[in-house]
Amino acid sequence: MQKSVRYNEGHALYLAFLARKEGTKRGFLSKKAAEASRWHEKWFALYQNVLFYFEGEQSGRPAGMYLLEGCTCERTPAPPRAGAGPGGGRDALDKQYYFTVLFGHEGQKPLELRCEEEQDGKEWMEAIHQASYADILIEREVLMQKYIHLVQIVETEKIAANQLRHQLEDQDTEIERLKSEIIALNKTKERMRPYQSNQEDEDPDIKKIKKVQSFMRGWLCRRKWKTIVQDYICSPHAESMRKRNQIVFTMVEAESEYVHQLYILVNGFLRPLRMAASSKKPPISHDDVSSIFLNSETIMFLHEIFHQGLKARIANWPTLILADLFDILLPMLNIYQEFVRNHQYSLQVLANCKQNRDFDKLLKQYEANPACEGRMLETFLTYPMFQIPRYIITLHELLAHTPHEHVERKSLEFAKSKLEELSRVMHDEVSDTENIRKNLAIERMIVEGCDILLDTSQTFIRQGSLIQVPSVERGKLSKVRLGSLSLKKEGERQCFLFTKHFLICTRSSGGKLHLLKTGGVLSLIECTLIEEPDASDDDSKGSGQVFGHLDFKIVVEPPDAASFTVVLLAPSRQEKAAWMSDISQCVDNIRCNGLMTIVFEENSKVTVPHMIKSDARLHKDDTDICFSKTLNSCKVPQIRYASVERLLERLTDLRFLSIDFLNTFLHTYRIFTTAAVVLGKLSDIYKRPFTSIPVRSLELFFATSQNNRGEHLADGKSPRLCRKFSSPPPLAVSRTSSPVRARKLSLTSPLNSRIGALDLTTSSSSGSPTTTHSPAASPPPHTAVLESAPADSPAADPAELSPCRSPSTPRHLRYRQPVGQTADNAHCSVSPASAFAIATAAAGHGSPPGFNNTERTCDKEFIIRRTATNRVLNVLRHWVSKHAQDFELNNELKMNVLNLLEEVLRDPDLLPQERKATANILRALSLDDQDDIHLKLEDIIQMTDCLKAECFETLSAMELAEQITLLDHIVFRSIPYEEFLGQGWMKLDKNERTPYIMKTSQHFNDMSNLVASQIMNYADVSSRANAIEKWVAVADICRCLHNYNGVLEITSALNRSAIYRLKKTWAKVSKQVSISESHVLLCNPPAVPYLGMYLTDLAFIEEGTPNFTEEGLVNFSKMRMISHIIREIRQFQQTSYRIDHQPKVTQYLLDKALIIDEDTLYELSLKIEPRLPA
Repeated sequence: MQKSVRYNEGHALYLAFLARKEGTKRGFLSKKAAEASRWHEKWFALYQNVLFYFEGEQSGRPAGMYLLEGCTCERTPAPPRAGAGPGGGRDALDKQYYFTVLFGHEGQKPLELRCEEEQDGKEWMEAIHQASYADILIEREVLMQKYIHLVQIVETEKIAANQLRHQLEDQDTEIERLKSEIIALNKTKERMRPYQSNQEDEDPDIKKIKKVQSFMRGWLCRRKWKTIVQDYICSPHAESMRKRNQIVFTMVEAESEYVHQLYILVNGFLRPLRMAASSKKPPISHDDVSSIFLNSETIMFLHEIFHQGLKARIANWPTLILADLFDILLPMLNIYQEFVRNHQYSLQVLANCKQNRDFDKLLKQYEANPACEGRMLETFLTYPMFQIPRYIITLHELLAHTPHEHVERKSLEFAKSKLEELSRVMHDEVSDTENIRKNLAIERMIVEGCDILLDTSQTFIRQGSLIQVPSVERGKLSKVRLGSLSLKKEGERQCFLFTKHFLICTRSSGGKLHLLKTGGVLSLIECTLIEEPDASDDDSKGSGQVFGHLDFKIVVEPPDAASFTVVLLAPSRQEKAAWMSDISQCVDNIRCNGLMTIVFEENSKVTVPHMIKSDARLHKDDTDICFSKTLNSCKVPQIRYASVERLLERLTDLRFLSIDFLNTFLHTYRIFTTAAVVLGKLSDIYKRPFTSIPVRSLELFFATSQNNRGEHLADGKSPRLCRKFSSPPPLAVSRTSSPVRARKLSLTSPLNSRIGALDLTTSSSSGSPTTTHSPAASPPPHTAVLESAPADSPAADPAELSPCRSPSTPRHLRYRQPVGQTADNAHCSVSPASAFAIATAAAGHGSPPGFNNTERTCDKEFIIRRTATNRVLNVLRHWVSKHAQDFELNNELKMNVLNLLEEVLRDPDLLPQERKATANILRALSLDDQDDIHLKLEDIIQMTDCLKAECFETLSAMELAEQITLLDHIVFRSIPYEEFLGQGWMKLDKNERTPYIMKTSQHFNDMSNLVASQIMNYADVSSRANAIEKWVAVADICRCLHNYNGVLEITSALNRSAIYRLKKTWAKVSKQVSISESHVLLCNPPAVPYLGMYLTDLAFIEEGTPNFTEEGLVNFSKMRMISHIIREIRQFQQTSYRIDHQPKVTQYLLDKALIIDEDTLYELSLKIEPRLPA
């Protein structure tokens, strides 16, 4: 609990100094002690409203001070003195002048004073009375009463003026009415003039009746008109018009405010920074200014013109026509596309520029401008991002109160549709631009360049360091050789995974990347991923023991070269699982797409088939789903908004599965649903595929061409006998690859290359010796095959004489007609999906019991079940391998998944590769210990408890930098990704919701405090300067190690006021010492980024866009942006540093006893270098 009040002591001493020199009243007074009735003589000095007292007239430091504002001073009688005689002592006491200062509130004792002379005492009382500002308070009260009285008079006069104004308006109305009546009477008189002679003869009673009738008619007309006007005022149309006018007035005010914000952005930041960039020592370059502000000035000019037009229309009120203004504005709003596309990059450039101390100081001066109202430059750069949505909302409200027959209704609807279209394009271009920028940055890092990265459809997936094992000598190398440091250095590769290709590079000493001459660029369509070596492979078996099962193989079979194998070694099992999951998912997407593509579009390998493109429900908006115009890696429009049901449906869609969608869904599903719901959907798809899968997902698998259907239904034979089978197309036609090498389609389980299989990806000529199968691998007599030659030409070459053969069908997929089968069956065909299921079924170790191959070919239910099981296993494999934290924190979910996988294993119809994949997932999920070789912060703390503390002087800068990097990465990688959802770090219960983010923040503060405390521990200037230079060297090594968090820990310590103000110390620091601060932008793992950068991006996303639309749909575009940030964070978390733990260094870094609190640091700073008086 705080026992004292802190105040600015330096300023108080300065005021005491002024009081001694220029005080209003100065002199000796006796002050009554608080604890006894004794009086002590002090020297008092009064300055303004502060009363100082000193021990003596020559004292330089005051003994105390009193604030006199609001106090009262009055004279008091002399106190009786005990034991005093009636003589001279009593007379001397009476001659002294006593007075008391009362402070007017409870808890404050009065100040009792006395002086020797009465005149002196009166002067003191008058001076104290003036210092208490009592007269000013009384005068203020009197002025306030007068002000209230004048306000009442003004209000009364306003009311009277309004009444007079209404009376004048009523009189004007009455005058106009009388004038109209006079005119009407004159007209009537003119008409009646020919009959005046007759009227003179009329009876006076008739005249009176006519007069009364005329009066009644006028009264009835006026009453009717009044009723019409009142009815209109209360009508919905009038109310709508009033609201419409109010919306227009609000829009004008908002536009005026926006123009003012742009004016501040341009005149308060852009133009001054341009001038600064042209100075002799520019704190920022012109290129950086252009990158930060881009076309802000053009946007300001555009909106100034639009604002002037709005004000001109308001001047013509109540006639408000705005549609033509929007017609002029719409073609010019395309400039926002460039601004929005550049926004994220501009913020990154600004963050980099802020690391320059001169620029940061200059920017703070600009932000201190009163016109900014405390807002930062980032805030002004964000305002244009919301202007287009604001126009859309305004037009939506305006149309809601504009009648359908209104003259500008159609124009406003057209403007709204155009703005919505522009907003969608701008929204979708942001993610595309970031992906292109990432690809180009990687392409620039590669010395030889890489043309495949210039493909805009090439989406970046992940990157990291892997060790490539020499495949030729792999079986000959000993265990010592494989585990040695030389292999790690020589075989270390920087790998990049994209949706279509896999890049393997070496890194030079300068940081540049070089593609391998052989196998540097791997096309995923030519690759087969093998996780576990075959049991019959002795070399693979030995390598698994040597590497600890951290290796995996990629078999590459290019169409125009010999096949080869790339063996890669991951640092841990978690990273191996993550790499394999991503690679296999990319391969699955390409192959599944290519399988159906070639049926409809020849020479295509990676685009989505025409049948999927033609499915309108796949990319057309509906009531529960909305798509953007941006295509994902599968060439399908990305989801923008969707209901939870449609998202779960897309997750289990049998046609395709985008890795972008899968990553986004698994990262963010807990925002809009629960893990139990997702697992329940997967379980339903597996158990009840026909009832759980929508009809639109099943239609594709049994679609046949109209020509085939019309041709063979005319035969009049059984539909089952006349079902037509077409050969499944290959993904890549090769004359050199062997069909014995079976390639997987959807599961990562390797196929037994010794077993005969339907190879959907390679082909070879029938004359090649590699096509010879062993008797054990030959098809059984009743095996369903895909194409047959005519029965009347058994000796003919199928390649030349088969009339129904597809030109792209490989020879080893030819149909060989079983004995006893009729020639009519040769004309049957199945859909591409059926061929896919047949190929998958034929790739195993034979037929499961209960089905023969002929039944599989023709059984619709079997095909759907196998495809559904395939999709469920793919999703579960990705979930378990890349999101293991979900199961570590939710034991019930883990048990439910285990039960589902065990149920899948009990399926008698399960294919061998499906069974093996299920077993792999089950084994990965059942392991309690994931062989996590990473250190934890708690383990390090326990290891350092019993060690002797090291001092700062005995530790080198390299040791400190390496161990700071190790600790920072340990703390950073411990953050579970679910803590990045929902801005939990900004809530009141942040310690419960995001404990690991809070632990990371606390570790950052502790390290920064340690740096500052270590510097302030030195009493002499030279030692402090040496400590600063050493910490700067540590920060520079951290920068080289890509530990940007450590760099900011040290720089934040050096920028603290307690250290930054030590001018004498900084004067001793070498001028060559400097810190190059930079944030993680395009650096390669391993790295420790500054977490605050990502938290700021997530906060912008969370606050700028809602999770759900007004219709209750999930804002999946927002989920995609959040997922991209989380994936980048996890990419740095998963790649560890190869730094050995040194307990003696970490014991020093984690010693809390060395840390000094902020207040004590500043007090030490003032003692080291006292503040100079002004």
